[in-house]
Amino acid sequence: MTFDTLTSHPWFATGVAALIALTVALIVHRVGSLVLLRVTRPLPTVHLLVQAASPAARCLLPLLALQGVWQAAPEGLPGLSGLRHLNALALIASFTWLALQLINGFADAVLRRHPVDVADNMQARRIHTQTRVLSRTAMVIVGIIGAAMMLITFPGARQVGASLLASAGVIGIVGGLAAKPVFSNLIAGIQIALTQPIRIDDVLIVEGEWGRVEEITGTYVVLRIWDERRLIIPLNYFMEKPFQNWTRNSAQLLGSVFLYVDYTTPLAPLREAVERIVKSAPEWDGRFFNLVVTDATERSMQLRILCTAASSGLAWDLRCRVREGVIDFMQREYPEHLPRLRIEGGPQTPETSPTRAPFTAVPASPSP
Repeated sequence: MTFDTLTSHPWFATGVAALIALTVALIVHRVGSLVLLRVTRPLPTVHLLVQAASPAARCLLPLLALQGVWQAAPEGLPGLSGLRHLNALALIASFTWLALQLINGFADAVLRRHPVDVADNMQARRIHTQTRVLSRTAMVIVGIIGAAMMLITFPGARQVGASLLASAGVIGIVGGLAAKPVFSNLIAGIQIALTQPIRIDDVLIVEGEWGRVEEITGTYVVLRIWDERRLIIPLNYFMEKPFQNWTRNSAQLLGSVFLYVDYTTPLAPLREAVERIVKSAPEWDGRFFNLVVTDATERSMQLRILCTAASSGLAWDLRCRVREGVIDFMQREYPEHLPRLRIEGGPQTPETSPTRAPFTAVPASPSP
């Protein structure tokens, strides 16, 4: 093929213009991204947005330049309409990708500005929950809009859509029933983000399981159980069923320890022992503790020890420490006052048969 033949081809001028436009767009993206990254370095949020948008912009700018070339090309070029359609689809996909990257970059910037690995992370956990739920909801909506816009570009899809309008009522009912879990979870996610009955790292009791909120997605919540299991719960569960949130307003908790002792147990020395144990415990936050008698049965009395801690984990450790300390104190100082069920044997007589029970159960009391 000679040069004259090549230059006389209908696509020659348009192809050269496309190559030039593609090269210029890539150069503009390279130079522009370097400049923007340097300029926005003092602005962490904008800097993260530029970093997130750079890969999508690398595809978007050349496609915009090519779209301009295809629109300016002569209408008689063979295959031009198909190329325009293909470029339009790629443009829509690139715009959707860019929007998703910007949402994701903005969410990352917000999360970095509010770290949760601090002592008082209540506000940070609130912002993390709102940001993650709302950003994922926005990404789902953007993805749906992008897919719909791509489908609209196909004439066949428009005809199918027009034909389906005749049975819109039936399709709406069927679609509504089928999409009910999806939309209920989507609405529940927005409600959780705004009202925040739960947040990231909250301590919950759900279905009898104790755990921390590890992740909140657009459709479910991941609860990390204390033994490293994961409980997956739909979002609408938290809008429809009751559950316990131990860190709703504050991470501080009031822990309780229950003990059963004999009626003759002296309480004053026991209170002094509890005070020593609690005050020496590193888990105690210094707010409150006490010991009271909360119940009395026919065999023993119930003691309740209350003590406070800064978090649920510390409260659990403090309860274990206090329980062990009080039991150890009673074993050393007052072992005779620990609860026991005493069995006393009756006198042996000729009338007493070995097969009959010669014992009588006596309510618990200190052994002599």
